[in-house]
Amino acid sequence: MDEYRFFALISRMRYITRWGLMRNTYSENIQEHSHMVAVLAHGLALIRRDILGLEAEPERCATAALFHDASEILTGDLPTPIKYYNPEIKEAYKQVEHISGTKLLEMLPECLQSSYAPLVYETDETVHSIVKAADKLSAHIKCIEELKGGNLEFESAAKQTRQALEKMQLPELDWFMEHCLPAFGKNLDQLE
Repeated sequence: MDEYRFFALISRMRYITRWGLMRNTYSENIQEHSHMVAVLAHGLALIRRDILGLEAEPERCATAALFHDASEILTGDLPTPIKYYNPEIKEAYKQVEHISGTKLLEMLPECLQSSYAPLVYETDETVHSIVKAADKLSAHIKCIEELKGGNLEFESAAKQTRQALEKMQLPELDWFMEHCLPAFGKNLDQLE
């Protein structure tokens, strides 16, 4: 009997903590993060398609977002200051992520590998840009929530993630930031 370990490893995403160099008021693992990125990617794709009238595949974006950090199961979450320290490290880390993705795909039956590969590698450019925006948006929301809890440790990260979001110049992201993002700074009573 063949044994395939892909799904068992995916379930271990919950053990990899994000924001390892920062003091957190609540910890976040890559499984929780990937869920939120999927929610945001789906929403951004719907905004793109249904509000802005541009082409998008919301279901594919959500699914790709669920797997966008899957390689970190094998690599761990490298802190942003290291991951993007210089172009050489950034490129080397991309190669490590690709190798990790390949190792994960090899843990599936061969007939399923081609179905998961576009999700693990994010090969579609529109899907990739939406998932990337949702990923950065999720990080910014984490910063907003930490600041809302009085944790000033996330002040610089909030500014940096906001600037990165604005630089993306995606109309669906701009729409979300104008119409949806302000609600993340409110408390439960203000949301009702």
